[in-house]
Amino acid sequence: MLEGKHILLGISGSIAAYKCAALTRLFVKAGAEVKIIMTSAASDFITPLTLSTLSKNPVHLSFVKNDQGEWTNHVDLALWADVFIIAPASANTLAKMANGICDNLLLATYLSAKCQVWFAPAMDLDMYLHPATKSNIQKLKDFGNVMIDAEVGELASGLYGNGRMAEPENIFDKISNFFNQELKFKNKNVLISAGPTYEAIDPVRFIGNHSSGKMGFALAEEFANQGANVILVSGPSKEKINHSKISRINVQSAEQMFQEITARFKESDIAIMSAAVADYTPVLKSDIKIKKQEETFTIELTKTKDILKHLGTIKENQILVGFALETNNEEENALKKLHSKNLDFIVLNSLQHEGAGFGHSTNRISILKKSGEKLDFPLKTKEEVAKDIVEQVKEILND
Repeated sequence: MLEGKHILLGISGSIAAYKCAALTRLFVKAGAEVKIIMTSAASDFITPLTLSTLSKNPVHLSFVKNDQGEWTNHVDLALWADVFIIAPASANTLAKMANGICDNLLLATYLSAKCQVWFAPAMDLDMYLHPATKSNIQKLKDFGNVMIDAEVGELASGLYGNGRMAEPENIFDKISNFFNQELKFKNKNVLISAGPTYEAIDPVRFIGNHSSGKMGFALAEEFANQGANVILVSGPSKEKINHSKISRINVQSAEQMFQEITARFKESDIAIMSAAVADYTPVLKSDIKIKKQEETFTIELTKTKDILKHLGTIKENQILVGFALETNNEEENALKKLHSKNLDFIVLNSLQHEGAGFGHSTNRISILKKSGEKLDFPLKTKEEVAKDIVEQVKEILND
């Protein structure tokens, strides 16, 4: 299942370190080669000898290997790995990772890693829910790392709650799925649009909308996590992304987005147009700020170029996906858009649904396919919605 895969396991100081014996055994049994780095605190909970025996490789504890002063090359370890899993990731280690502190071999290797990094938090529930820990976790996600959520259960403190490191079988399943999914999108070029566009009236005013870009950014991250090379063309957005497989291009206007998207579409295998592009733009854009003088003020607008329709007319073998945010006659309008713009499927959400639409971290979608099939999904986080959308793209690739 994992034959030939290089898995680097980083273990920090937590009682959950004992689970790494079972985790190591699962990886080795599946055919992976496993190398392990431990912090000094981790060795208080499980011995390096145990893990060395199970992994069939020496366990790395410090920069200096032996009395002869032989050096452990953290850069080589980082380059060797196909994935780097830090489990358990204690509150202390998470904080250091998030803030670039580098005072042990595990952290030095993390800062050198070019592969996908996963981390599985383990700590008491109050520590897990503390704003500082939440902030550090969000930073790590923004850096492109993938979190394996802590689970609810009995904790070492005797309390019951969230903070228990995921079970070895669950971590193993996620990493196995990652490698299987990566093969599907490896060497695939994915083009994604996100966010709003701002149509200038004058140097300080514009016509825009409330799109945050969260959905498009979540899609970019999900495709990249599954091995795709992603170009993300984003209108103005506060969302951040830092992933080696994502190239971000910032634009302001609908025209700029049209130019950037069309220039890259032919080289794409998959295009997901989730941006909320303005339908109209001012005919005249003032070079200076317009002063408030008249009682009424009229702006003449003209249609912007329809990016999605244009892509539908020039597409060859690309998978093309659009979005429809509706307030009325939702399904009818989405189906019209699906067929008129030559889409493979369209993602519909409605402002009538609480928790869906602009500005939310959640979304509730339906997927309408050109085959006539309709899939309805419950309210989910936008990260989970991205996974659902990517799964539908995967189905098309499998056909």
